[in-house]
Amino acid sequence: MIRLGTRGSRLALWQAEHVRQMLVPLCGKDGVEIVEIQTTGDRARNVPLAHVGGEGVFTKEIQNALIEKRIDVAVHSLKDLPTSSVPELLLAAVPKRGPVADVFVSNRYPSFDDLPRGASLATSSPRRKAQAWRKRPDLRIVDIRGNVETRLRKLDEQELDGILLALAGLERLGFIDRVTEILDTSWMLPAVGQGALGLECRRDDQAIIDLLAQLNHSPTRQAVDGERSFLRHLGGGCQVPIAVFSDCKGEQLELRGAVLSPDGTKCATGQKTGAIHLAEQLGKELAEDLLRQGAAELLDG
Repeated sequence: MIRLGTRGSRLALWQAEHVRQMLVPLCGKDGVEIVEIQTTGDRARNVPLAHVGGEGVFTKEIQNALIEKRIDVAVHSLKDLPTSSVPELLLAAVPKRGPVADVFVSNRYPSFDDLPRGASLATSSPRRKAQAWRKRPDLRIVDIRGNVETRLRKLDEQELDGILLALAGLERLGFIDRVTEILDTSWMLPAVGQGALGLECRRDDQAIIDLLAQLNHSPTRQAVDGERSFLRHLGGGCQVPIAVFSDCKGEQLELRGAVLSPDGTKCATGQKTGAIHLAEQLGKELAEDLLRQGAAELLDG
């Protein structure tokens, strides 16, 4: 029996079940089961993530279960997985990616640009907040926590003018009808690894490594390796306004990245294009370009 470790949210369980269904034809009679694990981020649902405790708030307990052999595979939302590696563990596979864009959801206005001055817009993401304020500094941005269903309910019950969410989560949970507008990545760049899953296992478990290799989608893996290299060389995490968009065109990869001040008034941006097999090098070079523009000061701020 192969044990998949995951968070217990509806979205996380959907993702784990998606992986389970891909593994079942490969596992024969052994089968696959899903093990729910509560993380620090899940326990502190009403506290801003920046106050919860650094990197890995949604992954550390799952990784510990993997090291302790209570599970065999960790199923992560890749945007939650820190770029710093755990010596005992290996990111063995990245399945084909879902949609990467962010969306605007509103019961009142047909698009983000139609929001009136001073409108209330909800998001818990420093990245979304900074980019929204960069485009519309007049907006009143409200912090919001909780799973997808909770955020949609708060939009309805608190009479907010709009909310920003990831398209992938809404699509996976069957809430695509709630999408008001898919935001253009020309100004709302996604998070590193957004829309992708990361399958992690023990570095010494060759049988699982070989099994997971069959689920790896090479273009997705190369693209997210470039994105994660960009983040790693910037030295930032998911609680600072760092954004990146990767576009695979055959054997070429284009990376567009941004580092913003929390209020969106300052921004360092750049772009790199090159051979897709050099994705990690492209990510490093893009980070170095932004650091030369002053990204380090923005991150420190």
